[in-house]
Amino acid sequence: MQISAAWRLIARVFLPFAAGYYLSYLFRTINALISGHLTSDIGLGTADLGLLTSVYFLVFAAAQIPIGILLDRFGPRRVQSALLLVAAAGAGLFAMSTGLPSLLIARAMIGLGVAAALTAGLKSIVLWFPRERVALLNGYMIMLGSLGAVTATVPAEHLLAWIGWRQLFEILAAVTGATAVLIYIVVPERVITPSVGPIPATLSSVFRDRRFWRIAPLSATCVGSAWSLQGLWAAPWLTDVEGLGRESLVGQLFIMSIVLCGGAWLFGTTVHCIRRRGVGAEMVLAIVAVLFIAAELALILRAPLPSILPWSVVAIVGTATVVSFAVIADYFPPEIAGRANGALNVLHFGWAFVAQYGTGLILEQWSTEDGHRAILAYQVAFGFNVALQTGALVWFALPSLRSFTGWIGSIPFFARVSACEAVEPVVTYEQTIVLIPIDGDAEW
Repeated sequence: MQISAAWRLIARVFLPFAAGYYLSYLFRTINALISGHLTSDIGLGTADLGLLTSVYFLVFAAAQIPIGILLDRFGPRRVQSALLLVAAAGAGLFAMSTGLPSLLIARAMIGLGVAAALTAGLKSIVLWFPRERVALLNGYMIMLGSLGAVTATVPAEHLLAWIGWRQLFEILAAVTGATAVLIYIVVPERVITPSVGPIPATLSSVFRDRRFWRIAPLSATCVGSAWSLQGLWAAPWLTDVEGLGRESLVGQLFIMSIVLCGGAWLFGTTVHCIRRRGVGAEMVLAIVAVLFIAAELALILRAPLPSILPWSVVAIVGTATVVSFAVIADYFPPEIAGRANGALNVLHFGWAFVAQYGTGLILEQWSTEDGHRAILAYQVAFGFNVALQTGALVWFALPSLRSFTGWIGSIPFFARVSACEAVEPVVTYEQTIVLIPIDGDAEW
């Protein structure tokens, strides 16, 4: 690929879809910042706030498979531009809402409108760029998109102090609509010829693949939980458990967002480098899961560490989709990349909904004292996530454990011996006597 042609593709394909994903990340995490305003202005409770924030994930997850099919059939340009118009309308409705029902509808429209943001970007990368660059560009895509999480902290806090949350969503509605028009005008179309191979271009071929069901539970429980925690529950934890004030809270959320961006770049570069050495991305995902579980346990057990350390790990895990989608790109051909990515994203966002809403329900079982909930409430809620992530990690590691057990068994020292080899035959004394035939002429 010539340098001029590469930069042209970056400007016309990569950056417009990165802008769409930026808005998706901004909408996903903005509720963590405005949750206090929604509680004071509209009177939302903890469970209401959890439902409102998580309905984004529910609609997002439900739309992934249909969107994956649409992406494979009509291409990312048309699908992404049309859906972003829905997100713009949802943001406008959110700005005008005065009660929970209208807020839920608006939030659902936003979730549907940005549901193709990541998968459309990934699909465009698969279609337009060399295969060996896919993981690296996926990392850059998510890194630039996660700047939306950065915007949802200190910059958005300054805007809130100046114009208020309703005016902020009016601005987001206008920017989202403009991005939809940009993608439709600037991004070119690309038609690919289906490859002839053993995997048919159907959704069922994705769900029948054992490799998919090996990686999907681990990726979903880790990435979905990380999105849930950073998108909403990090702020209440830092307020109720760590006792941070508003300024310190926004500052720590800002640091987590910066770490999030760096994590996307780190994962993309790491996967790109280890692939050149013949190492699979599955190993990176397993290491990320172990670190994530350890960070959550550090929070639950109140380890004597600065809280920014485990929370930074939580933020980084939110970009582990770079690793997961790199694995998926190796498993399936380009013509079903949209379906495969969409199927995995169903589980990502489905679990994010369960984790976010479920955490709110668990926290609601404890009463507040001076406006704060007990540490035990958070420990129970976070511990539920850790238990399921541990089970998914064990499931992911089972094939490797079986291979390791088989390798150990092949070593002669550890090899099993059969019963006939282990027990020597018992020979009686009578069986050792040799009978000599009697010769009548023998002399004694």
